[in-house]
Amino acid sequence: MPRYMKYILITLLVIAIDQTSKLLVHKYMYLHQEIHVLGDWFRLHYLLNPGMAFGIKWNNEFGKLALTFFRIGAMVGIGVYLIRQSLRPVHGGFLVCLALIWGGAIGNVIDSTFYGVLLHNAPFGAVTPWFHGQVIDMLFFPIAEFYWPTWVPIVGGDYFLFFSPVFNIADSSIFLGVFFILIFQKRFFVHEQETQPAPVPAEAVKPEAPPASIGDSHESAATHPE
Repeated sequence: MPRYMKYILITLLVIAIDQTSKLLVHKYMYLHQEIHVLGDWFRLHYLLNPGMAFGIKWNNEFGKLALTFFRIGAMVGIGVYLIRQSLRPVHGGFLVCLALIWGGAIGNVIDSTFYGVLLHNAPFGAVTPWFHGQVIDMLFFPIAEFYWPTWVPIVGGDYFLFFSPVFNIADSSIFLGVFFILIFQKRFFVHEQETQPAPVPAEAVKPEAPPASIGDSHESAATHPE
């Protein structure tokens, strides 16, 4: 079995978990419904996101279409890069991270491309349901919430919630892939560092003697007759 196949299987697993969770939420929950899973700090909150990851939105027609095509391009690029890297002596952990990122990218592309048609969740006024599907988000971790004291400048008296974004399995997979690449980059890319030629100290470079000219050779012969 080619080396890249096991990383493709990781990608497929991410897609399966992501799409299963989204379809279950769509079927058994209504929009904006909230279910407390672990107390108040982990909840399932059904949201439709027409924009980017973690609830970031582009509130215009061109932005949504451009975002979908950007996701498709990124999905293809990441897949090609993963397969090419798997054919090289690259650290397996780096390839796992790429597989997580690829799976998350494909998961959100499926939403953006097909959910407008299959689940009829395209935003109102969209010119076509194709490529205008809204991503289903459901993971909500409001770890801490409070009101700022009134004496705090600018935000005094305002409500604060951490962590407020609602996201999905695909977003989590992309985030974890990027996060672990940043954390373990020295371990993942040690092969490239070892294969780079070491710089040669300047004092170790000996200047070459200039070649002797024809006149110099004649003069030498004249001064040392046989």
